[in-house]
Amino acid sequence: MGRGGRAVKLATLDDGTRDGRLIVVTRDLTRRVPADGITPTLQSALDAWATVAPALADLSDRLHAGAVKGEPFDEARALAPLPRAFQWADGAAYVNHVALVRPARGATLPESFWTDRLMYQGGSDTFLVLRAPNRLADEVWGIDFETEVAVITDDVPMGIARERVADHIKLIALVNDVSLRNLIPGELTKGFGFFYGKPSSAFTPVAVTPDELGPAWRDGKVHGPLLSFVNDQTFGRPDAGVDMTFDFATLIAHAARTRPLGAGTIIGSGTVSNRAADGGPGWSIAAGGLGYSCIAEQRMVETIQDGAAHTPFLRFGDRVRIEMRDAAGASVFGAIEQVVERYVGGGS
Repeated sequence: MGRGGRAVKLATLDDGTRDGRLIVVTRDLTRRVPADGITPTLQSALDAWATVAPALADLSDRLHAGAVKGEPFDEARALAPLPRAFQWADGAAYVNHVALVRPARGATLPESFWTDRLMYQGGSDTFLVLRAPNRLADEVWGIDFETEVAVITDDVPMGIARERVADHIKLIALVNDVSLRNLIPGELTKGFGFFYGKPSSAFTPVAVTPDELGPAWRDGKVHGPLLSFVNDQTFGRPDAGVDMTFDFATLIAHAARTRPLGAGTIIGSGTVSNRAADGGPGWSIAAGGLGYSCIAEQRMVETIQDGAAHTPFLRFGDRVRIEMRDAAGASVFGAIEQVVERYVGGGS
């Protein structure tokens, strides 16, 4: 699987353990079968991908052919494909997004950002549980979502050439890279990167091999509208294959420049962002445009056009849904769907 391989969809079932139970899911996301006899978890599969992948593909073929009956697949019972990961590094491949959000915190966009990759290393020890609430302590933090594409690799050697990266991309998923906008400016002025401005992220219930996407996976990019909804209203539908300044091969080669990447490394695209046909920042859904993949972009465009932002950041009780659909309208990865709630508690 991977380039020249076979199409498979994988998920992790919540079985009460920390890393869950690997399952193979049908293309239409209706049925699933455990991979128990092959490998117990997605991380163990990635650790031995060359030997495990053909067996997972065979199991998928048998499930689709009816040779294995399987059971109904319920997205609400899924964890993130990797409930925890050895590494989560997020790029900024859509420079249009960077150009919009930096002025919001009083920063300019250096010309070098169009040629030199940006990437930060996020927390990967706890990814959000699908369909469970996203609990945060205070609305004043400026709670935002960021809709992205992510790839999962096997072992990537240090210093790999960009032209050799494609064979190391094993799976693709979607991610909500949660951001606390009002905490980020003060944090970045310290000159040491994100930490508390980037809490736990959420991933789609299903990760798919590149072959599963067919022609939608080409040139190191996923092509097609990436949909986001807030309280059931469409917020954005930009095309993930458009205006992606740095493809995934470029991002991975950048991450591996001075270190090897272990199997199970997740590399994010950064917030998907399209420019308007005239080169401008684009228009909201309400104005007839493709909308945005985060609230910060819409607020910045409102500031440019109206002199002030009027779309609020997320409030407790707001629901966010993120997914991508194929040409027939079927969900490809399943959906991230979470309600923002107040976190009450703390350590002892």
